[in-house]
Amino acid sequence: MSTLYRTFGKRAVDLVLSLAGLVAALPLLLLGAALVRARLGAPVLFRQRRPGRGGELFTLLKFRTMTDARDERGELLPDERRLTPAGAFLRRWSLDELPELLNVVRGDMSLVGPRPLLEEYLERYSPEQARRHEVRPGITGWAQIHGRNELSWPRRLEMDVWYVDRISLGLDLRILVTTAWKIVTGEGISAAGHATSPRFRGASGDGA
Repeated sequence: MSTLYRTFGKRAVDLVLSLAGLVAALPLLLLGAALVRARLGAPVLFRQRRPGRGGELFTLLKFRTMTDARDERGELLPDERRLTPAGAFLRRWSLDELPELLNVVRGDMSLVGPRPLLEEYLERYSPEQARRHEVRPGITGWAQIHGRNELSWPRRLEMDVWYVDRISLGLDLRILVTTAWKIVTGEGISAAGHATSPRFRGASGDGA
């Protein structure tokens, strides 16, 4: 049953739920777009290349939550200095993630799976950690309901691989329901001292 779900059922569930989600969330999508346009200006969407299944790159879509403020050397300021109050609000309620439903419809992502991380991390994973790319990345995942950005990098990546080995309809539904609760409680939105989490420096390190 789990093999059948992994091969065919998961994609079918993704399509049905993401299309329904786009329709149901249309007012929130419009609200988010209006808020970003009013507070941050254009463009409304944040686009960035991220590795998906098999490490293949795709364009991730999110609402912008940060400015492009840079220091005197032209380098972007730390995330916590660029995150705006409007952006913090969008992140608190995970509204910035709603455009990713389009990624799910296009087949770049799944509703549930390891989060799509930065392209530069690809060369830093151990062979075991790299197995997180055996499946489509997700809007939410096993690590997201067990600490999210509060987790250390080794623990987070370990959970990603744990999920890859145990994909099932029951597990995905459990993750989706728990995610809704986590959004309400606001648990794990950021690591201590960071707007999100420290950068991943390699398989042997925790981050920054």
